[in-house]
Amino acid sequence: MAEFVSGYLIPFAWILGKILLFVVPLLVAVAYVTYAERRIIGAMQMRIGPNVVGPFGLLQPFADAVKLLTKETVLPTGSSPVVFLLAPMVTFSLAMIAWAVIPISDGVWISNINVGILYLFAVSSLGVYGIVMAGWASNSRYAFLGAMRSAAQMVSYEVSIGFIMICVLLTAGSLNLTEIVNAQKGMWFFLPHLPMFIIFFISVLAETNRHPFDLPEAESELVAGFMTEYSSMAFALFFLGEYANMIMMSGVVTILFLGGWLPPVEALSFIPGFVWFALKISFCLFLMIWIRATFPRYRYDQLMRLGWKVFLPLSLVWLILTAGFLIYTGRVPV
Repeated sequence: MAEFVSGYLIPFAWILGKILLFVVPLLVAVAYVTYAERRIIGAMQMRIGPNVVGPFGLLQPFADAVKLLTKETVLPTGSSPVVFLLAPMVTFSLAMIAWAVIPISDGVWISNINVGILYLFAVSSLGVYGIVMAGWASNSRYAFLGAMRSAAQMVSYEVSIGFIMICVLLTAGSLNLTEIVNAQKGMWFFLPHLPMFIIFFISVLAETNRHPFDLPEAESELVAGFMTEYSSMAFALFFLGEYANMIMMSGVVTILFLGGWLPPVEALSFIPGFVWFALKISFCLFLMIWIRATFPRYRYDQLMRLGWKVFLPLSLVWLILTAGFLIYTGRVPV
C-alpha cells in the first residue's frame, strides 16, 4: 500500500494540483476578459458598459455564467446530436490543453518538453476541427458557411505563423519555450524581428477569429456563423474557448517576442516573473480589444489576399534573410 501511495498516488496528486493551479486562474481570467472587453469598448464608444451587477459591474461575468447554465440546450431538427454537442467541448478543451507547455515564470510550468513550440503549433492547428464540426452538425446553411470560412481562414494564416515561428526558433536555437525566453535576456525578439512581430500579431487575430477578421461569425451576413444554432452551455463553451484562445495566443506572442517573464530592465527583476508575464498578456489582450473598437470588418476576399499575397511572401523572405544572416555571422553552422 505504501508503495502504491508513494509510486502512483502522490505523483498523480502533484500533477493534478499543478493543472488546477493553471486552469482555475485561467478560467477566472477568461471570465474577466469578457468584462474588460465590454468596459473598454464602452469607454472608447462613450458608453458605460456593465456597471450594475456588483461593485463596478465586477460580478457581471458570474451573472452571465448562471444565466447560461440555467437555460435550455436546444438541439436543432436534423442535426447530428453527438457531433453537435462534442464540437464546443473540443474547442474549449484545445484552448485549455495548450497551456500544458507554456512557462509563466522561470521553472513554473506543467510540462517542460523540448519541442514545446511544435506542441503549441499542433494544438492551435486542431482548433479548426471544433468549428467545422459545429458547422456541419448544425444542419444550417449559415453555420456551414461560417465553418467553411473558418477552415480556409485558419489554414491560410497558419502558414505565415509557421514561417514566423521558424524565424524565432532559428534566432533562439531551440524548440524549448523556456530556452526561447532565456535567449531574449539581452534583447527581446520583437526588436530584431519587428516586421514579423506585427505580422504575427495580425495573424493571431485571424487565427482566433477576432475582429477585423471575425468573418466566420459575421453577424450582418451569417447571423452568428457556426454558433447560430447554439444556446445555453454549448454556446458558453464556444464563447469561453474563443477568449481562452485569445489569452493563449497572447501568451505565445509574449514568449516568442516579448521576453516571456523577463523584465524590460534588470533593475525591475525584483518583481516576480509571472507578474511580468501577466502584464504582457494583458497588453496584448488590450491591443486585441482596441482593434475591435477601431477597425471595420474586412471582406472575405481582402482577408484571403492579405494572408496569401502579403503575409506569406513577406514571412518567407524574412525567413531566408534570417537564416542567411545567422549563417553569415557564424551563429548557425553550415
